Amino acid sequence: NTDFLFSSFWCIPAGVMFDFFDGRVARWQGSTSLLGQELDSLADFCSFGIAPAVLGFACGFQKMLDLVVLTYFVCCGLSRLARFNATVASLPTDQNGKVKYFEGTPIPTTLAIVAVLAYGVYYGKFWRFANPVFRHEGPFASFSQAFTPEYVWGGEISVFPGYELHPLVLMYGLSGTLMISRRLRIPKP
Repeated sequence: NTDFLFSSFWCIPAGVMFDFFDGRVARWQGSTSLLGQELDSLADFCSFGIAPAVLGFACGFQKMLDLVVLTYFVCCGLSRLARFNATVASLPTDQNGKVKYFEGTPIPTTLAIVAVLAYGVYYGKFWRFANPVFRHEGPFASFSQAFTPEYVWGGEISVFPGYELHPLVLMYGLSGTLMISRRLRIPKP
């Protein structure tokens, strides 16, 4: 049922909104703490690191090399947040004590990946339920039936014999690489 998948897609923009407001409210109340910072990073990691990777898996990026790229993406998100927490005290700040720039892309930018996946699911780029298998309790569509290589958006390429990759999963690899870049400095609004 794609309704569940779309509900999952909408949780990521909601996470961006809550992430924005939790920092604003904490600064407004003057109640920032190290524990709050760590909990914010944990929530960011779950919302913008793990959840987009799981959504990618649900959309059909399930080959071995796809899983390597998704795992790399999750590890990059974790590394990005850990580096920020470890170096936040040494980064230049403005008169309000707010960090002036991000090193690497902020982890909420993974919302762009989720938007691409949502677009693909909405326009039928991932799903194939034309001839579902029927069981006694109703229609049943397994991953192997729904996500055949010719129906996953962008197709599938063979990198090595027996090791296939969906080229669209490389957007996760690019996003992860940009997150951990130390040379990429993005001004913080």
